[in-house]
Amino acid sequence: MIFDKKAELNVLINLAASDKTVADRESKLIQTIAKANGISKEEVDQLLSNPQPIGSINSLTNDEKFEHLYFLIQLMKMDGQVFRSEIVFCEHIAEKLGFKKGVVAEVSQHVYSDPSITADRDMVKQKAIKYLKA
Repeated sequence: MIFDKKAELNVLINLAASDKTVADRESKLIQTIAKANGISKEEVDQLLSNPQPIGSINSLTNDEKFEHLYFLIQLMKMDGQVFRSEIVFCEHIAEKLGFKKGVVAEVSQHVYSDPSITADRDMVKQKAIKYLKA
């Protein structure tokens, strides 16, 4: 799968807004993550005001949930710095995807800031799936 930063940012925005609103803290973190990934404030503002639909979160397969989680963590680590607020945000989004919070720490161990460095995704996916809520 090709890593499309803007498309994954749109997913992140949709996930943040899945409770019908994007809180100020969520918006600021999305802006921070976008800036670290070379996406302009104007582009983010446009996505925030008019996010492209991704479909129902409930209709995502476990594989799709994992892919979004993986890319979310990759976006978070892209700038080489990870702040506690970003981790908390990722845990929040992971929960919206149906995972327990601990999945962020588990998957983060195997995701690198450089997208060209890849972990054994099948192994990481198997670890992540164990964190899905029943």
